[in-house]
Amino acid sequence: QVQLVESGGGLVQAGSSLRLSCVASGRTFSRYAMGWFRQAPGKEREFVASISGSGTSTTYADSVKGRFTISRDNPKNTVYLQMNSLKPEDTAVYYCAAGLRSTWFAPGPTSRDSYDYWGQGTQVTVSS
Repeated sequence: QVQLVESGGGLVQAGSSLRLSCVASGRTFSRYAMGWFRQAPGKEREFVASISGSGTSTTYADSVKGRFTISRDNPKNTVYLQMNSLKPEDTAVYYCAAGLRSTWFAPGPTSRDSYDYWGQGTQVTVSS
């Protein structure tokens, strides 16, 4: 069982930056690919970014590529999402997810169904 706790959300103006953090419980953090998803009101939860257990492979949604950076610190059981140049359309609840992979080099998946554990979410609101 893995528990995930996100933090770092808030209300910011367009063009600002935020860094989200997600801390995982357990001693096998590096076996899990980690992902960030977001859900805006009235919309489905969508993929934002993912990272392999080793941290060497990252994947991004086209909508955030070049603005967001996912990273992880395995000794601290933490994954981060650095969000720069925020836009009003980035407003959503952001969720962290963990998916057990067969190898720690395996890329993080983009599908929600590939993740085993989810955090409770943190709200990000970007005003224009």
